[in-house]
Amino acid sequence: MRNNIKLTAGIAATAALALGLTACGTSSDPSSSKDAAGSADKALVVAASPTPHADILKFVKDNLAEKAGLKLEVREFTDYVLPNTATETGQVDANFFQHKPYLDDFNKKNNTHIVPVVNVHLEPLGLYSKSVESLKDIKAGQTIAVPNDTTNEGRALHLLADNGLITLKAGVGTDAKLSDISDKKGLEFKELEAATVPRALNDVDAAVINGNYAIEAKLEPAKDALALEKAEGNPYANFLAVKQGNEKDARVEKLAKLLNSPEVKKYVEDTYKGSVIPAFGAAK
Repeated sequence: MRNNIKLTAGIAATAALALGLTACGTSSDPSSSKDAAGSADKALVVAASPTPHADILKFVKDNLAEKAGLKLEVREFTDYVLPNTATETGQVDANFFQHKPYLDDFNKKNNTHIVPVVNVHLEPLGLYSKSVESLKDIKAGQTIAVPNDTTNEGRALHLLADNGLITLKAGVGTDAKLSDISDKKGLEFKELEAATVPRALNDVDAAVINGNYAIEAKLEPAKDALALEKAEGNPYANFLAVKQGNEKDARVEKLAKLLNSPEVKKYVEDTYKGSVIPAFGAAK
């Protein structure tokens, strides 16, 4: 969810090779029954952002996978492009790092064919600051950093609008951009790659930060955010995803079931304490 999205799938796939990724046996024809049968005993290789995605997968691997008869390998990525291109080319079997608006935008721009399998959790987007203590302290002339990719910039602007810091033009959807602001209320904006926004907190008055990057930066969204997205009706649940045609891979189905298990729900609630919210089942 950053400028890197402008890379073509081919360039990103080459970069993935440079990182030393190897093909994991996924056929270019995912409907091949021979390959499907042959993959049953192989480890399911999943690309994931480090926190909380890889952490959740490691919990599954260490506590649930063996009993379910699933071999699981987790590969961590720190960007939002390579997990999808590696899934498209078969270098990994699945990925876990993104939400639907981002995936729809990525597939359209890169001619990829990634599809969701099962929702797992929501990371509420938040507004943070090291120089102000509340929303009322944000004044005209101050600068707010926002993610620069299509979906998360729109998400950030809606968060600011919902909290009265800006006004958006009527009818603007999830892909809102700076030009869709009808009233900036004197604020300035700095567009940055999503992963770098936390590091800009010392240089701006406030910043809208993705939940996973906030956690990595030792921020506690439920405690530290000046404003936080509401969970109810939020379209930004993060999910397990695969290349279209691989949804019925027995290993994928096993992992999907485990990711929606009571054990994972409890792990997420106990570990993240509201900073990451399960996107399945009834809330406790």
